[in-house]
This record gives sequence, C-alpha cells and structure tokens, in this order.
Amino acid sequence: MLASHACHPDRSRGRLFAETESAHRTPFQRDRDRIIHSSAFRRLKHKTQVFVEHEGDYFRTRLTHSIEVGQVARTISGVLGLNSELTEAIALAHDLGHTPFGHTGEDALAECMAPYGGFDHNAQAIRIVTMLEQHYADFDGLNLTWETLEGLAKHNGPVAGAVPLALAEYNERHDLELGTYASLEAQVAAIADDIAYNNHDLDDGLRAGLFHEDQIRTLPIIGDCFAEVDRRYPDLDFIRRRHEALRRVFGVMVEDVIDESRRLIAEAAPETVDDVRAAGRQLVRFSDAMWDDLKQIRAFFFKHMYRHWKVRRMRRKSALILREMFEIFLDDPGMLPDDWQKGAMTGDEMQKARVIADYIAGMTDRFALDEHRKLVDPMSMD
Repeated sequence: MLASHACHPDRSRGRLFAETESAHRTPFQRDRDRIIHSSAFRRLKHKTQVFVEHEGDYFRTRLTHSIEVGQVARTISGVLGLNSELTEAIALAHDLGHTPFGHTGEDALAECMAPYGGFDHNAQAIRIVTMLEQHYADFDGLNLTWETLEGLAKHNGPVAGAVPLALAEYNERHDLELGTYASLEAQVAAIADDIAYNNHDLDDGLRAGLFHEDQIRTLPIIGDCFAEVDRRYPDLDFIRRRHEALRRVFGVMVEDVIDESRRLIAEAAPETVDDVRAAGRQLVRFSDAMWDDLKQIRAFFFKHMYRHWKVRRMRRKSALILREMFEIFLDDPGMLPDDWQKGAMTGDEMQKARVIADYIAGMTDRFALDEHRKLVDPMSMD
C-alpha cells in the first residue's frame, strides 16, 4: 500500500506528448523500462566513477553503480511506503548525463562550455531523455512522466540560482517547478546514490591498493563493523572478512536513513505529494550523527583516494583529452561524424558548442580514448 504522500501512478501529471497508457504497466514502470532500453543507459557500462575503464574489470562503472543505487532506492522506498517503480526509474537515470572519466570529465567539459551556457550532468540527463535519445516515431527523447523528469532535475533539492541552460530550455516547455522540493521518491534516489558511492568507494579503494584496511579501522562506523566481524568470525579469510564488514557498513547507512526519514516525515505530516514539495526541506536524509561520521569518511577518501598520485595523474590526462577534443571540434566541426555535423554547422557558435558537448558527453571512456588518438596521433590513419 502506498502512503498518501507517495506518488500514485493514477495521479501522474502525465507526459509532454500524450500517449495511450499500457493496460499492463503503470506509467512509472514504463519510464523505468524506457530508461533501461535507452542507448545512454547501455553506454554507462563503459563509463567509470573514479578509475578509468581500462584500469581494471572489478571497479564500478556508472552502470553497475546505477544498478546498485536502484536496488538501495527500491528497498528504502518500499519500507517508507513510497512508489518503488518511480524511485527506481529516477535512480537508474540519475547518471545518464555523466561524461567519460567521471567527475574529472564533467569538470573539463564545464570549463570548455563556460562561455556557451555551461555544462551540468543533471541538466544533461534531462537533455538526453527529452531530446537526444531519438528512437520513437512520435517524439524525441523518451517522453517520460512529469514525476520522473522532476526527480532527475531536483533530486538534490530545489534548483536555486542560475539554472543550467539545458534544464532551463526544457523547463520553458514543461514546467518542472524547479523552485520546490522533489517527491520523496526522488529524495530516496538521491540518498541511495550517496549510500552506494560511499560503500563502493571503500571497496574500490581497497581493491586498487590506494589505502589498506588498517588505515580505515580508525574511521567511524567502519572500525565497528570490522570489529564485529572479527568477533563473530575470528578465522575468516581476508576476502570474506572485507565483504562482511563492508556489507555491515552498507546496512548501517540504510537503517539510519530509514529511521531518520520516518521521524522527519512523521514530524512534517504531509498528506499529499504536493505537501512534500512545499515542506521547505529534505525529508529523506541521514541523521546529524551519521552525517558527521560520513564527513570524516569522505575526508579520508579525498586525502587517500581522490588525491592519490595515481588518480591525480589519470585525472590530468583525462581532462587534457576532453579539452583537446572540444577545441579540435570547435575549430573544425567538419571533423565530427556525419550524423553530428549538421547540428554543429547550421547554428551559431552557441549551438555548435552545445552539439560538440553532447557528442563528447555521450562518449564512453574507451571511445573517448580511441577518438582522441584518431584526432591527435600522427600514426593513426583512421
């Protein structure tokens, strides 16, 4: 049973282009299915978070991360009486707008696009699902419901200040009420993202040898989880020991969000989803104590993982690759593939830059490395 303040599919605000709804699937199920079958979702398989794709098969990619976020989001959503289908749709789509090479790629492309309206991965996700996916006969994009689009645009809270150009352009056609908070389903998707990346950064950092277990035993939550495993399984091999400890870290974060969110929702007492949007604060969040612990863990990651010399070297190379490609295509858009040239060569400088950003942002790590090689390597005859 859905709570009264959940997003009920029969009360959806609908789609920009009216469609006959399915007799067997709810509107939010159809959104999720369209996202899963999109080209942009498949490309997440070869886009990485911290590491670059060729560095190892065991590290998370944007695809595995999105699947993990979807799993966590469904669990929390179900416990809170929310619409798990909508929550999962938002969770699975939340990273569609990311560039190759993780946040390094986004920073580099944002720098390149600064004179042309900027670049933001959340706004790019909206651009992908409303325009760049071009498979349907009756419309560009995926024609997702208002609620899913709202979740993508506002899952981190109201969009304040300067609205990213890609988002502002769509919002003029289809008002997503950017100044309000999003549904609880979108808030769950956002917190599930935090839970997933905190957990997998631990796992990936250990796998990569960027830090070791003895270094993290003094951190809050983590030390207690390792100690519990050692008490219960004193002779466990290190692989199982690590897995048992990290799954407990995962569980602690999920339980904290459930408990704190129940408290905040009960305190706010929203009767409808519109009451949630007007609440003036996030109602799905970590407790203050958990947030303080996570800040210590994130500070450790910044020092020992994100700023590790190996990661810094790869970040520098990745940024250079994207900046060089952008400059080459901006100077001569005739070097773009045929199906991208028309859009880049028929508009003004702003339009040209936006098309180039769309092309680069859609690349996988592997494709970006290969495309850059073809453009700058004198020995490449491609």
